[in-house]
Amino acid sequence: MLLTARPVFVKRSFIARACVISAPLFVISPVSLAAVPGQIEEVLVTSHQAYRGNAPSAELPQAIQVIDQSVFSDRAINRFQDVLDYSASISRQNDGGGLWDSFSLRGFPGNENMPSNYLINGFNAGRGFSGHRDTSNIEQVEILKGPGSALYGRSEPGGTINIITRKPEFAQEGYVKVTGGSFDQYRLEGDYTTGVTDKLALRINGAVQDFKSYRDYVESDKQVFTPSIKYLLDNNASLLYEAEYLKQDQLFDRGYVVLNNDFETVPRSRYLGEPGDGLTRISATGHQLTYQQTFANDWTFTSGIGYRESELNGFSSDAELARGRQSLYDGAGLLTRQRRYRDYESEDVSVRAEVSGSLTTGSFTHNLMLGIDAYDYDLFTLLGRYRGAKGSYALDIYHPEYGVAQPGVVNPLYANQETQKAVGIYLQDQVVLSSRWRALLGARLDDYEQKIHEQVTNQFNAAKDSRVSPRAGLVFLAAPWLNIYTSYSEGFVPQSGTDAYGRAFAPEESKSIELGAKIFVSDWQVTAAIFDAEKTNMLTTDPVNAGFSAALGKAGSTGFELDASGNITDGLSIIISYAYLDTRSLTDSVNIDWGVLVPEGSPLVNVPDHSLMLSLKQSFSIAQRNTSVGVRTRYISSRLGDTVNPDYRLPSYTLVSLFGDMGITRGVSAELVVDNLFDEVYVYNSYSPLWTLPGEPRAVRASVKFEF
Repeated sequence: MLLTARPVFVKRSFIARACVISAPLFVISPVSLAAVPGQIEEVLVTSHQAYRGNAPSAELPQAIQVIDQSVFSDRAINRFQDVLDYSASISRQNDGGGLWDSFSLRGFPGNENMPSNYLINGFNAGRGFSGHRDTSNIEQVEILKGPGSALYGRSEPGGTINIITRKPEFAQEGYVKVTGGSFDQYRLEGDYTTGVTDKLALRINGAVQDFKSYRDYVESDKQVFTPSIKYLLDNNASLLYEAEYLKQDQLFDRGYVVLNNDFETVPRSRYLGEPGDGLTRISATGHQLTYQQTFANDWTFTSGIGYRESELNGFSSDAELARGRQSLYDGAGLLTRQRRYRDYESEDVSVRAEVSGSLTTGSFTHNLMLGIDAYDYDLFTLLGRYRGAKGSYALDIYHPEYGVAQPGVVNPLYANQETQKAVGIYLQDQVVLSSRWRALLGARLDDYEQKIHEQVTNQFNAAKDSRVSPRAGLVFLAAPWLNIYTSYSEGFVPQSGTDAYGRAFAPEESKSIELGAKIFVSDWQVTAAIFDAEKTNMLTTDPVNAGFSAALGKAGSTGFELDASGNITDGLSIIISYAYLDTRSLTDSVNIDWGVLVPEGSPLVNVPDHSLMLSLKQSFSIAQRNTSVGVRTRYISSRLGDTVNPDYRLPSYTLVSLFGDMGITRGVSAELVVDNLFDEVYVYNSYSPLWTLPGEPRAVRASVKFEF
């Protein structure tokens, strides 16, 4: 039981906040221009990509990888994190006891104690606690590599991920899909869209799943519902409303233990928490309203407002990580554990407005994009902890007996109320210099403010600053099938807390330079890039003032990437993604959690040097029924598994999966997927040898899909 009262999480009125934060953006909406005679062409609103402008992606000095819905639906993938496995540039990170999606892009993970950030339709939507993002309403995933601060603001140097959701259509269509698989995993998914009138269309999709696990006692239940409505105001303007609801109940799971680098110390199924802790609940709701208008000469105005709130609460029993307090190292097999309680809440209001189009000055064509955005984000995090003496609240890892008396007192370790506010203005100009040269110049000005109230110690901290993030690039159209580009960009991410002198930490800053090529041959698309990125002002233990942190850390990532897709023969398609990443600490630093020296040159945790994904799919017909079979192989090289233990490295692994589908009758098809075909023992990610998550054994899933 939690004996200390939970501090009140004060929420300001959403309506008031939304009105205040959005007023400057929506008062400049150019809807009124439509009333000017002769000013507007009769152009039907189409699927113009919001917040990207009208410059062709092939002519942008940036590596962009797009994973279409057809790719992950063929493989019966239902988790966003699993979709990202199709990019070798992305590595799995500490996933908060299995509760959320966490990843690094080009080696940079962001805050390892929070879910990874991402965009939804151009809006920052990864803040807060939304569990495992479901794929039921995802149309495609865009992986925008390299710093995105010049456009999207406050992002990691590795890149930005943007999820494009399925939108309402006026043509009626839909499906229901039923899936069952190994470890008693069952899922029901559906999608339906139709035109209600000639101006109003709706879409309803979602999923319900009940999953057991290859991990003893671990289970999860999830319900996700994502309705949307689109209204055509006229031939040039539309309104789109999208909602999200998620409820996820899951047993908190830190994984198993690894002693003396033996990754079979205990079976990969062994659960070392406490089933009696019950399921941790995550609930999240989101609303997004987007207005889009097209003008003459393909100029477009897009604006929107988003609101998201989320909660996470529950107990867990986690292995004690401090070696001096851990009885497991005494050789008797008894694992000392802590009992923890988490109560997290978040509320996020964001707005965005952008105008984009082209104009000509002299002999140059300018593809312009000008925008403004803002957000107001409240975050409350309460962590309670029972931490007994060495050997207390222990579990025998070889012969576990669950149900031991649980500690009755869980004292608050911290209770933070944090508010973040920011406003950003950005401008990008892609200039057509000649038939073969393109230049890109962009910059973003951010004004941000943070306030933190640590309610256990009653300390107040605040930070306020302004930053400019520039971006520049050059593209050479060397041949009709070859574009060569180079780019340079900078970015920043604000940090929480203060130093020994009460001063707010400087933001993390990043710089990145990149050289790449884009190849288009027949139906093949290939992107290759080499890059060097650096991040500074990372938090480390203050070498002068004991017990405090300082923004002195520095890390770098240098690498090569190759992404390719195309058809080898008629009906045989291939997707290839390869990445080589050399990640390292660029200075000696002291880990802020354990006070252990991390020497210069140390690799970044959970990031492999080499990653490869290869997927082959053969499509054909059997008895005039569409049929396909495929194979996917993923190779992940050895990587560091603990920041403060250079000898703890996770072994390399190769996974092979088979997938196939076949039409049964009109509108009915069946799918079969076999993951980890050769039942390889491997590890997904690790925070410590005592918090290491083993991968799933061989698993089979079968689905039947009814389309209408």
